[in-house]
Amino acid sequence: MTQQPRVTRRRALRIGGVGLVAAGAGAAGWWRFGPESVLDARSGAAAVEPPVLRSESGVLAVRLEAARGDRQVAGRSVTALGYNDGLPGPTLRVRPGDTLRIELVNGLDEPTNLHVHGLHVSPEGNGDNVFVAVQPGESFDYEHRLPDDHPPGVFWYHPHHHGNVADQVFGGLYGAIVVEDPETPGAATVEVARERVLVVSDISLDESGALKDPSMPDKMMGREGELVLVNGQVAPVLEARPGERERWRVVNACVSRYLALDLGAQQVDLVARDLGPLEPPAAGGALVLAPGNRADIVLTTVSGTTTVRADPVDRGESEMGGMGGMMGGGASSSSGAVDLLRLEVAGTEVPAGAPLPARRAARDLRGREPARRRELVFQTGMGMGGMSFTFGGQEFDPDRTDQEVEVGAVEDWTIRNDSSMDHPFHLHVWPMQVLDAGEGLVDAPVWRDVVNVPARGAVTVRVAFDQPGRTVYHCHILDHEDDGMMGVVRVG
Repeated sequence: MTQQPRVTRRRALRIGGVGLVAAGAGAAGWWRFGPESVLDARSGAAAVEPPVLRSESGVLAVRLEAARGDRQVAGRSVTALGYNDGLPGPTLRVRPGDTLRIELVNGLDEPTNLHVHGLHVSPEGNGDNVFVAVQPGESFDYEHRLPDDHPPGVFWYHPHHHGNVADQVFGGLYGAIVVEDPETPGAATVEVARERVLVVSDISLDESGALKDPSMPDKMMGREGELVLVNGQVAPVLEARPGERERWRVVNACVSRYLALDLGAQQVDLVARDLGPLEPPAAGGALVLAPGNRADIVLTTVSGTTTVRADPVDRGESEMGGMGGMMGGGASSSSGAVDLLRLEVAGTEVPAGAPLPARRAARDLRGREPARRRELVFQTGMGMGGMSFTFGGQEFDPDRTDQEVEVGAVEDWTIRNDSSMDHPFHLHVWPMQVLDAGEGLVDAPVWRDVVNVPARGAVTVRVAFDQPGRTVYHCHILDHEDDGMMGVVRVG
């Protein structure tokens, strides 16, 4: 088998932190995962998307039931989690200024809750409140009021009850949220033949098709599933005509897997990353999405068959191997390349469309003087109870407030990583403008809600804390979050 290209940690930071670069070429290879008696990797079924629920008259009211049940994956029945019996859950489409109401019903046998990842909404009360615990058999009514100037883009929802997050997301609890482009006179719109929402996740199943428990080394490194899904499908097939323009909204809903997307010879323009937008749209061939990142891209199709693939990303090593060889030695990210989907482009060529419009200018805080500068430190180590994951040596305590910020303040946060593996940093509610992605100052407004912090490296972000409330920041390798790599910030 031809050796697959690897994306280094430094390259992952460069791509994930700022923009887009071309990926190395390599053979497609076989996609290997769990027992072949359970699933056929070469599914090749026509691509489908989750059901879409849209706001009407400024309101979207939905009921989401989290439950375990039978799901169809690659033509086989498996037992997994899901919202409303779907894998993923329904796509929620709203507009700036809308109110999103979600009745979350807990059909699981353990507590859960719901986080609307990336939305700039209140974290208090029945808002994006991660301190809520919805017990089995109970329900909770969430209400989110999007600001009138909320940035458009693709976001997502998933559980956030501490201690259960990785298992519940890995099991199938996730779905996309799309905030539509504003409908205002003169607003730039992207004209496309079709739009696709592509939620990428991974999962591991045993011989019976039930969810497989991760090993301890898997949890310490951050688990990567043996099976990678796109909208709950294995390697689905998309069809298009040559020259058609499509808008792909891609969500990395994996617990720990970084996605180095290789779109082959297709013509790609990156419209936005996480919160975006970019000015003008960036062009290139591949991009890296850390866990929790999203990409909004415009694809102009090129004749032929393209296998869209996720190349391996080297995200470092667990320190278990250097601490006396406990738990079988050091774990590392060693997954191979994965074929995500196949795009078949054939038929009569479509006339070239108009050039992509210039996007609205991104907000820029670089002219603001920060009221305070802080440093947060990712740390890992070994203790009596096993490996520890902390910020500055302190594991998460929901009753402790780690950072007190004055409402309206603009602050610079430097996130330093003292460990030997990468950690993606996620701040709830308030978007982050990246000032230094680890390789020097960024020369354009770049906005993220997840930013990769490389092993033994650091990033600096500027944040406008323009909304009061109490919420969290954490590593978005969800096993690490569950193990304590999370802190509390209060703005008031």
